[in-house]
Amino acid sequence: MGWGVSQGTYLTSIARSHAIDTGLHEGTVIGNFNGEFWAVFALHQFVGNLITLAVLPKGTEGSTGSTTLLFIVFLCSMTLGTILMCFIRKTNDKEKVSEDSSVSFCSAVASRLNSVILPLLDMRMLLVIPLIAYSGLQQAFVWASYTKDIVNPTLGEAGVGGAMAVYGAFDAICSLAAGRLTSGLRSITVIVCGGAFFQALIFLWLLLKYSATSGVLGVIYPLLMAAFLGVGDGVLNTQLSALLALLFKHDTEGAFAQLKVWQSSAIAVVFFLSPVVTLQTMVEIMVGAISISLVSFLFLTLKVEKAFSSHQVTNM
Repeated sequence: MGWGVSQGTYLTSIARSHAIDTGLHEGTVIGNFNGEFWAVFALHQFVGNLITLAVLPKGTEGSTGSTTLLFIVFLCSMTLGTILMCFIRKTNDKEKVSEDSSVSFCSAVASRLNSVILPLLDMRMLLVIPLIAYSGLQQAFVWASYTKDIVNPTLGEAGVGGAMAVYGAFDAICSLAAGRLTSGLRSITVIVCGGAFFQALIFLWLLLKYSATSGVLGVIYPLLMAAFLGVGDGVLNTQLSALLALLFKHDTEGAFAQLKVWQSSAIAVVFFLSPVVTLQTMVEIMVGAISISLVSFLFLTLKVEKAFSSHQVTNM
């Protein structure tokens, strides 16, 4: 969770710095930075599952050579990531560093606790939490229920790698596209609704008409679901990060802490429920979650837009 908070805070910080240095629109730069980051991040789903599909073509446990190849790929990616971290530049926040160095450890701990608790007193955060929780639910649904109850029965264990590679590819493409289209709250609203629409189609399909088939359609259906679910995940990753960065400029760290707390909690709930509930029940939960989260999110956008409009009228 600490990684996610640091990543979100740092990415927002360098995006703002870049916007100031270049004179570009802050919302556009934040959107672009998040789109590029999450697109690269989603590629691990695509590349990793393609490798798994290649070395484990029959869904077996794999030979020693296959295991060695996977280990080498993992080691190379970890090494590359470590090298790239050496090029991360520090943000210009000297005042904050000097302040933190003069306070005691207890005061620092209390400050961190406040950064986690205080956002819960903000109505905007309370309204965005359902969407945050849903983003965790839909990720866990893909990892736990989709692969076990949809892909495995029709494509077998060997097909899981291919389906998740499709999921990762569409996740990455959509992350990049959504980031490029982001400019502010209105664009975030439209993009989130679009991503939710794609995922809602899949859930309603599973709830009302889907049944496992054989032949060509038995292959196409799970891959089509993977593509639509990947589109939704790419939208939520980029837009939630951009939304929090724009709404909570004065407490970015606390906002991203809330993101990871609620997202991780939702993921844990799905993994606990998955072994004991049916696919039908899980899909019903997802339909309820996406409905509640969208209503809450749309109410948030109306509330923020109204406050912004009132502020403009007052200044005039």
